[in-house]
Amino acid sequence: MQRASLEMKVWFALFGIIIWLGIYLTGFSNVHWLLYVPAAALIFAAITGICPSQLLVFSFFRSKKTEDK
Repeated sequence: MQRASLEMKVWFALFGIIIWLGIYLTGFSNVHWLLYVPAAALIFAAITGICPSQLLVFSFFRSKKTEDK
């Protein structure tokens, strides 16, 4: 498992903050709960360098490549 570079961490943080700002401006009680998932995942990725959705996508494509060989 490879961790994200500093540039990717900043990218994750900026887009996570933009989503959280949109949730705040819309109103926490008005936003559907599903919108919290990518917002929290982006902030998690910015802090730890581990992107859950990226790991999931990589695992799908790696498993297909290894099955073909």
